[in-house]
Amino acid sequence: MSTLLTTLEQQARTLAPDERARLAEVLLESLHDTPLPEIEAEWQREIEKRVAAYDRGETQVYVAQEVFAAARRLGK
Repeated sequence: MSTLLTTLEQQARTLAPDERARLAEVLLESLHDTPLPEIEAEWQREIEKRVAAYDRGETQVYVAQEVFAAARRLGK
């Protein structure tokens, strides 16, 4: 490990938890071609689309207890 990386790691550990979380987010974002805010915006659009379809009665809904019961039956 480089000296710079070791120094940065030590400094990062002194940050408050919310600051470390933000630093982690920034570093992860730097690894992707698409920035996280763009991905989050796309997810928000998808959520809104699905909620609107639900509100219009265009989606099939399932009772959670029935889904879990069916999953348990399949797992046996």
